Amino acid sequence: MELFRREQYLSRIRGFYHDTDIIKVITGVRRCGKSSLMEMIRDELIGEGVSEDRIIYLDLDSRKYRKIKTDDEFEEIVDKLSTSNEIKYLFVDEIQNIQNFEEIINAFRNDGDYSIFITGSNSYLLSGELATKLTGRYVEFELFTLNFNEYLSMKKFYQKPVDNNLNIELDKFLREGGFPRTVRFDTSEEKQAYTKAVIEEIFEKDIKKRVKIRNVEVFEAVRGFVINNFGATMSIQSLQHSLEKVGLSVQRATLKRYIDALVGAKILYQCNRFDMKSKKALSGEKKYYLADTSFYFAFNTDNRINYGPALENMVYLYARGINYAVSVGRIGKLECDFILRDTEQNYSYVQVAYTINESKQTEDREYKPLEMIRDNYMKYVVTTDYLLQKRNGIKHINILEFIKEGKKF
Repeated sequence: MELFRREQYLSRIRGFYHDTDIIKVITGVRRCGKSSLMEMIRDELIGEGVSEDRIIYLDLDSRKYRKIKTDDEFEEIVDKLSTSNEIKYLFVDEIQNIQNFEEIINAFRNDGDYSIFITGSNSYLLSGELATKLTGRYVEFELFTLNFNEYLSMKKFYQKPVDNNLNIELDKFLREGGFPRTVRFDTSEEKQAYTKAVIEEIFEKDIKKRVKIRNVEVFEAVRGFVINNFGATMSIQSLQHSLEKVGLSVQRATLKRYIDALVGAKILYQCNRFDMKSKKALSGEKKYYLADTSFYFAFNTDNRINYGPALENMVYLYARGINYAVSVGRIGKLECDFILRDTEQNYSYVQVAYTINESKQTEDREYKPLEMIRDNYMKYVVTTDYLLQKRNGIKHINILEFIKEGKKF
């Protein structure tokens, strides 16, 4: 089957295709498309004229290679497949299946004969361990589920119906999510069943094997609470108090371990808060966004959308996907939804709301935090409104059209 190309990620990796000194690490939540992205890179190399005997592709979850578990077994199969004297391109999917994978991968890197691409599903497996054992020898490319533009484009690519009303497509996108595989399912029931299966797979493969979960019921309660309250400011202490109110007593150290496990498995993304007056990060309270909004609907029978956190989640993932660093800003008693920083160290400030056209009070609530910021970086009020306003140099944008056109803040 022809693959839908995810150009925003490919364009970032191309400059490293032929680099034998840097390991290319592709991370992201399970089923977000990492394996497909590696296949796209392989296809581009073949299109450039790289012969197939120079490309070694190992899917360690496949029947063919699933029994390879040790570094010695891995080395043996790679040596067996290395038949060319020219630079070879080594692709390894689910590298964490190999014991001591950091050392053997670095050994192949040291040979200078391999341009290496590896994937793994969780940052605590890859980024954490690679950071200590392979410092300066790898670059990480984080992959996210489809953004709204990719979602619409992929539906057209696979000849699925697309409604001309973007607000209708927005509702479908928020409920059904951006996992590439869900686009190819036809019914909501199939899409939701798939999302639930992804969550269970993450728990079994990325959490249970790595983190000691003594009480699965408590862990699931913590997981459910944070997922149900995505986009809300919370701390370990406030989470502990909230769980106590429903009769669950959990120690703070256990709560932190469970939250870290959910973040490590990329079910959640942690967004830190930043005080814009003191220019310091705020410890304790954070916001957590979902790897995909479909996680929320997979856990809830209520199908109504709370657009406030859902749109925040959508903007957060979009900004991360186009390579922005993201934090939440506090200005006195007011909060700026997002502070974005691009790779050129330019900042922009973003307020997110479903609409500001319903009342002057709503409009003021979104504009005032931005009006208190005294620097000259761009400021945005992001809504689904088509009637756009002008106020004090702050740009009011329609987020659906903005993302559909692939724009940057």
